[in-house]
Amino acid sequence: MDVLAVFVSTSFLKRIKTSHYKCEHCILQLRVEAFRDAASAMEQEKEILLEMIHNIQNSQDMRHISEGEREELNLTANRLMGRTLTVEVSVETIRNAQQQESLLHATKMIDEIVSKLLDDLEDAKMRLMSLYGACTSDVPAGPIDQKFQSVVIGCAIEDQKKIKRRLETLLRNLENSEKSITLLEHQKSSVRQSCNSKQD
Repeated sequence: MDVLAVFVSTSFLKRIKTSHYKCEHCILQLRVEAFRDAASAMEQEKEILLEMIHNIQNSQDMRHISEGEREELNLTANRLMGRTLTVEVSVETIRNAQQQESLLHATKMIDEIVSKLLDDLEDAKMRLMSLYGACTSDVPAGPIDQKFQSVVIGCAIEDQKKIKRRLETLLRNLENSEKSITLLEHQKSSVRQSCNSKQD
């Protein structure tokens, strides 16, 4: 009876230790994923900060301030840009051969459109929107590039998120460019009207 009790006790302790190790393993796995998510969030924050600084440097509002203020703002922006670039954050994505090929293909498709931005801004914007529509679960406002969608599906989940973010950034920059062009055209029109009025 004593031998049986010892056996049961030993078996029970082994189960407890096994459960403990499994629990520790689960907690460690969660911490590793949380660590990667935090690093990924820092990567995104760096991208956002660099974009904000770039937008300030190229803002049309810079044209409406004094030269001294503009120089001061540029110095501050350059300093902030430099400090932001000193932060190095990199999250490596584990990919198999197929995912690597899909990522290269998706990147090439985006790069091809970006390389033709200056040739036809409106067409490039429409094509980028169709690529973005292929990356979102929301109902797209326009057509979806089915070929691009099939390529993106073959990418790793982390790469899918990065591709979507890149397209979002490109579309935002295009929108800002269009606003700048519209503002310049409006200013030119106002100047022409002013000149015509003086001639009359």
